Amino acid sequence: MTLYCGIDLHSNNSVVAVLDERDRTVYEKRLPNDLETITEVLCIYQSELSACVVESTYNWYWLVDGLMDAGFPVCLAHTSALPEYSGLKYSNDFTDARQLAHLLRLGLLPTGYIYPKEERALRDLLRRRLLLVRQRSLHHVSLQSLIARHSGQRLNTLQIKQLTKGQLADYLQGHALLGGEITHQARCWLERAVRKIEQELQRHIKPREDYQLLQSMPGVGPVLGTTIALETGTIERFASPGNYASYARCVKSEKISNNKYKGQGNKKNGNKYLAWAFMEAGHYGAIWDPRIKRFYQRKKAKAHILVAKKAVANKLARACYHMLKRGEEFDVTRAFR
Repeated sequence: MTLYCGIDLHSNNSVVAVLDERDRTVYEKRLPNDLETITEVLCIYQSELSACVVESTYNWYWLVDGLMDAGFPVCLAHTSALPEYSGLKYSNDFTDARQLAHLLRLGLLPTGYIYPKEERALRDLLRRRLLLVRQRSLHHVSLQSLIARHSGQRLNTLQIKQLTKGQLADYLQGHALLGGEITHQARCWLERAVRKIEQELQRHIKPREDYQLLQSMPGVGPVLGTTIALETGTIERFASPGNYASYARCVKSEKISNNKYKGQGNKKNGNKYLAWAFMEAGHYGAIWDPRIKRFYQRKKAKAHILVAKKAVANKLARACYHMLKRGEEFDVTRAFR
């Protein structure tokens, strides 16, 4: 008999449901988020389990890795793509777990990609860098505004970067000076943290072939190259350039029927980090490469500037797919004809 397991994962507990081939419940219970407890229960059914389905929540790493290390086949459910319940007026955690197992049994489960454990921490470090960069920008603007508010002087970005703690007294006094010193210290610490992360990322990513290929693309430097390489993972998981461009949020999510607009899907489906990276690459590529610039200007003459930038990003994403798939450097004449 083949069994199917669905696990509805929460912050402090998990609901485990095991169904048989006729959707009958073999086991169902709420368990604490303890790997030993969960694996001890599932070991009873391990020889008959087709797979364990874990919902892709924010804290799935420990459970998926632990189950895989214990020898269980694991699927990661794509949360936003899960179909709605049919015929259920009331649902709870137990029906959610059973639904995951039910979809697995029918072969209708939308699955997510389980990023390799050995590279996942490096990718998450890259994402941590982006968080710190945003916080650094927040403190930068805050200090700039504080000085303008109390002194009437507007310092530009370079002046704020070169400003020392001792020079703050030229613009601020009293409690405002204390606030400025704390903001300045926070910004300097974030600057050092970002630089340290970038050095660590470069030490690991620079020797990789995919990173070296991405450096041949106009508008892509160390940061964008690292982002695209780590967020893409293995290019083999994408069936076509269109799938990859869609994952990078470079295509429309409109629904058209009989040439009529019928609404749109979830625009946030995909990878927001890749979306940012290709938009940035498109922006700088249109500045530095004449052929890309001509393509961008033609698009901008017919549509909104953001639509034109998205079109360039879409071209770069598709070119990136072929580059990584074939191991070839970027060829602007093939990408922008």
